Amino acid sequence: MNEKNKLTQLSELGEFMIIDKLTANNKTVNSSTKKSIGDDAAIIKYAEDFQTVISNDLLIEGIHFDLSYAPLKYVGYKAVVVNLSDIYSMNAIPEQILVSIAVSNRFSYEALEELYTGIYEACEAYNVDLIGGDTTSSKMGMMISITAVGKAKKERITYRNGAKSGDIICVSGNLGAAYMGLHILEREKKIAIETNTNPDWSEKEYILHRQLRPEARRDIVEYFHKWDILPTSMMDISDGLSSEILHICNQSKCGAKIYEDQLPIDKQTYNAANEMNLIPATVAMNGGEDYELLFTLNPNDANKLKDNNQITIIGEITDKLDEIDLIAVDGTPVQITAQGWNALLTQK
Repeated sequence: MNEKNKLTQLSELGEFMIIDKLTANNKTVNSSTKKSIGDDAAIIKYAEDFQTVISNDLLIEGIHFDLSYAPLKYVGYKAVVVNLSDIYSMNAIPEQILVSIAVSNRFSYEALEELYTGIYEACEAYNVDLIGGDTTSSKMGMMISITAVGKAKKERITYRNGAKSGDIICVSGNLGAAYMGLHILEREKKIAIETNTNPDWSEKEYILHRQLRPEARRDIVEYFHKWDILPTSMMDISDGLSSEILHICNQSKCGAKIYEDQLPIDKQTYNAANEMNLIPATVAMNGGEDYELLFTLNPNDANKLKDNNQITIIGEITDKLDEIDLIAVDGTPVQITAQGWNALLTQK
């Protein structure tokens, strides 16, 4: 490696210089950010009629991301987005994040710079401020912890426990794409190792993008505010629709019916599932990391959704606590479990 392309070892810089260099061009865009990076703590202040909403996620190399196929820039972007999604799922608006990372000595400064490029791209895309965090060493790989801070008026905050019998069940976007993207990435990684050939990504770009560089549904929350829609309950779909609807039903003390023929599934997801001998509806029910919004709504507000093609009504809330079912195309009810739609795990 010539001198021009020499990578900078982190030990050459030290923690404080690393932070100074990575945040040298840090800017803030929210008036609630009173003090950003540079002191022992950041300061934020909201108007008295707003409440603060806080969420945190930890991403660990080898568990939540694989650097053999995930560019560090995408890892940084995704790490921010998954946290912002939690804030949006409370019907709140994120405005600040704190980023803490731990890295081993196999990472150079340039690698962290690439990671932070993705972090800052997400901050710009969602109008949030990076206001602090921490950097430390790790004996194995990389870990990223991000805390997101947002705001919402007390009366608009939406929890998991407000669903009522008769409410309609809705989702944003489509389901299962990120899950199939991960399956394709893992399959092609294995093939590349065994055959030393380059992967073929044709007609799979969308599902790969959904896995590697997902987006949070700020547009849906903005739509709620514009049309004065207040969901009765809401979650983001990080662990799969099956798990999330169980959370809502358990906390709201209700049952649910979700209809198989109403599940929104993208064509690439559908084709990839068939290619890998998986049932598309099973993928839609169990696939995680979609970061779409699952919410329930008073049926009187259903007409407010008719002009939004990003929202699909997939079912209804019932008063039967012990019946949380997926209604198959033939009308057969199949009990939903956190492990998925067990009766249809194999392709017929």
